[in-house]
Amino acid sequence: MYISNYRRKCEAVFLIFFIFLLLCIGRLFFIQFFRSDYLASLAKKQHNQLVELEPRRGTIYDCNLKAQAFNMSMDSLYAVPSVIKNKESVVNQLLSILDVERSYLVERLSRKKSFIWLARKLTPEKAERTRKLNIKGLGFLKETKRIYPNSYLASHIIGFSGMDNIGLEGIERGFNNYLKGSPGWAIFLRDARLKKLDIWEKMVLPQDGMDLILTIDEVIQYIAERELDKAFNDFHAKGASIVVMDPHTGRILAMANRPTYDLNDHASVSKDSIRNRAICDLFEPGSVFKIVTASAALEEKKVSESDVFFCENGAYRVGGRILHDHTSHGNLTFKQVIEESSNIGTVKVAQLLGADTLYRYIKAFGFGSKLGIDLSGEISGMISPPRAWSKTSITAVPIGQEVGVTALQLASAISVIANGGQLMKPYIIDSVRDNQGRIIKQNKPVLIRKVISVDTAMRIKKILTGVIEEGTGKLGKVLGFSAAGKTGTAQKLEPNGSYSHNKFVASFIGFCPAEDPLLTIVVTVDEPHPYYFGGVVAAPVFQKVAGDVIRYLKGNQIPMEAMAQ
Repeated sequence: MYISNYRRKCEAVFLIFFIFLLLCIGRLFFIQFFRSDYLASLAKKQHNQLVELEPRRGTIYDCNLKAQAFNMSMDSLYAVPSVIKNKESVVNQLLSILDVERSYLVERLSRKKSFIWLARKLTPEKAERTRKLNIKGLGFLKETKRIYPNSYLASHIIGFSGMDNIGLEGIERGFNNYLKGSPGWAIFLRDARLKKLDIWEKMVLPQDGMDLILTIDEVIQYIAERELDKAFNDFHAKGASIVVMDPHTGRILAMANRPTYDLNDHASVSKDSIRNRAICDLFEPGSVFKIVTASAALEEKKVSESDVFFCENGAYRVGGRILHDHTSHGNLTFKQVIEESSNIGTVKVAQLLGADTLYRYIKAFGFGSKLGIDLSGEISGMISPPRAWSKTSITAVPIGQEVGVTALQLASAISVIANGGQLMKPYIIDSVRDNQGRIIKQNKPVLIRKVISVDTAMRIKKILTGVIEEGTGKLGKVLGFSAAGKTGTAQKLEPNGSYSHNKFVASFIGFCPAEDPLLTIVVTVDEPHPYYFGGVVAAPVFQKVAGDVIRYLKGNQIPMEAMAQ
């Protein structure tokens, strides 16, 4: 009986172990044939880490290959929340280093994720202090930060990129596809504690972004911004712009606006400061627009320099409107009409031309359409066709009223006079190059159209030289060099459509040297006070910029006080 019970017990135990063995074998078969892929991928995720390899964003250079924007390697701090045990202690230790809100760290570390950013692109000092804490669950990855070594210089041209190196403004945005490059990736091995080992399994290298070479010259840009800044502050202006261009090619040598901003600290900057006024602000040009009327009259052989016009002693009734000059004039020759900036004399010249002919030359000079500069945000300006003109438009358009222009359009228009009658397409990108220095894209001068004859351009050039020598632009006279130019003082429109008596745009357009121009310059100052005449506010900026830039271009030493910050 005892033996029989013992045998049954042994058989039962054996049966239990046999059944357990069968279950284990079944489980193994199930895992092998139905769960193997899932478990293998899970193990791979635990022991492999996929890391995106950031490409180098392309560098932006001036025409002399001086870097205006480049990337610098920085440490970015991340956390693995599931690994961090005492999160409250970690928050307390990081607060004094990262300069962030407690709620931010608490929220980030409470997330149920295996990777979370805590701080991007730390300064070397902050990264070192964090490393010394030696906290399990924190780690660093290398990222690059965009650096702008000249901070404010050329800010409206260059623009800026965001935290992820995506262009947001200016050239950084417009040429982002060239600059950004293509990211790569690598699979790194991790140990049992999920710590990354310096051993990679697979890797695809990133493709670095391309470099941009600008047409601007860092020195010329500095000179232009220095003088524009003085006028902006001295005359308490609302805004200001300057454009310096090579009249023969359309290359932009400098472009600046006020107010401005620091490219390295753009987070809280207003849209008003970021806006590139030189290409996207519309304003009535005033008397600087008279170069179009004068050029058209000479080209159409309607007048000659010695023709005399009676300027009505300062008041002229035409089309139901009384037109005034800023100073009363009697008889003036055509040359004197432009030199003295007589509204009445200019309108009488325009009446000889007729509305259709005047409009045709306005369009030929590039007004009312985009010039095609390689900067985003350019506007076309505004000029209505003659069929939409009122009875008084013939007294307004020839003197720069009822017309909307940009500073860039004025620069291109005065360049027509400087270069012998050709409208050139303005451009600011010289070339695009890869990281081996090979040229991928090269910009060259582009002729838009022939506007006036060389003879007409030479005759207008002589008249504009007289504006500086004897007329309203005497403060634009450049010491040691001849210069030609035109002043402008335009009344701004009030909200009710009437012209303001205390808000003006002061401007000056010109080129230097007059006989063989190296550069054209346009200066506009929005709402200067207490003085508001273009010959007083804008002409001195032209005079100083032209003198220093030409001395620089000719290889002469610029006085140290001129270059002082």
